[in-house]
Amino acid sequence: MAGQSARPRVGIVSDVVLQRHRLQAATAKFGLDVCFSGDPDRLQGYPEFPDASLWLVTLEDEADHPVLFDHLLENTEAPVLFGLDQAPKPGSTDYFRWERRLLGKLEQQLGHLEELDSEATLEQLEEDAAAAPPSPDLPHWISPADPGSVAEEVWILGASLGGPAAVKTFLDHLPAGLPVGFIYAQHIDGNFTDVLTRVLGRHAHYKLKRADEGYRVKNGDVVLMPVEHEWKLNEQGALTETSNSWPGPYGPSIDQVLLNIADHYGQHCHAILFSGMGNDGAIAAPLLKAYGSRIWVQESTSCGNSSMPDSVAATGCTGFCGTPEQLARELVKAIEESCLLKGRQKRDSA
Repeated sequence: MAGQSARPRVGIVSDVVLQRHRLQAATAKFGLDVCFSGDPDRLQGYPEFPDASLWLVTLEDEADHPVLFDHLLENTEAPVLFGLDQAPKPGSTDYFRWERRLLGKLEQQLGHLEELDSEATLEQLEEDAAAAPPSPDLPHWISPADPGSVAEEVWILGASLGGPAAVKTFLDHLPAGLPVGFIYAQHIDGNFTDVLTRVLGRHAHYKLKRADEGYRVKNGDVVLMPVEHEWKLNEQGALTETSNSWPGPYGPSIDQVLLNIADHYGQHCHAILFSGMGNDGAIAAPLLKAYGSRIWVQESTSCGNSSMPDSVAATGCTGFCGTPEQLARELVKAIEESCLLKGRQKRDSA
């Protein structure tokens, strides 16, 4: 897996400076080193041919560079991808779709690229559990949720590399009794799901549990989306497994989880995107924002890898950015403000 040994190296050849920059940014997001980036003339005049695992070539007009292809094929045995699509403007939905297509082509040649948390990393979280801070008190303006009550508001926690540690810290800083349920979409090796469930299932107030057919998310739940198949909510708001694999390269697809849950909860479905590689969530987040949902992200310096929250932030749809501790405090504040507003509306209508 990339990152556990030397990272694959890519060479980028384009006669358009902007395209070179966008290809460099995209390949770096997926953990690749760039050993060459330049126009065809620069490559042909290079004193020592770069040692790349893969070459990416995009040209405005291939006829302008008739010797480039022969030069590449004579000097490397690495795969060469010609005729890549021109990269759209960053931050747009078209751009994130272009990134996904590029990732698919890269993985066809180089294998699985996204780094995921290892079993050892997850078990270290279990060892650190004793050091968790005492949970804060529930503000007195928030009435504690009735045990076992169905959640009327759901927050989706989306994460990849570095996500389990961030989500654990976030949950550690929440008081018990919040009237909210969580759905946790974590890119993870399917073999480590039991370890993750055990580690985060030891939390004092917010227990991690596997999704079950027909289950309705309760207040205080943290329901883990399975890796293998796509899950949705039926008309009654109960979880149901489909026979389809999650779309996209990784399971669960955070974009698809956002869309599936928001399809039932509408503006009462919100999302926090934590640490991770890639851009999962960046396509669906603006659609949720249009529903009236809150979209928050973990700030870059506290992430194990900030590509995923940074991609969502680049869409311009995020309302808050902070460390896991700050995200927890902001959630409590938002719920408190909502409870105060509801209380004021009740008094005014009485």
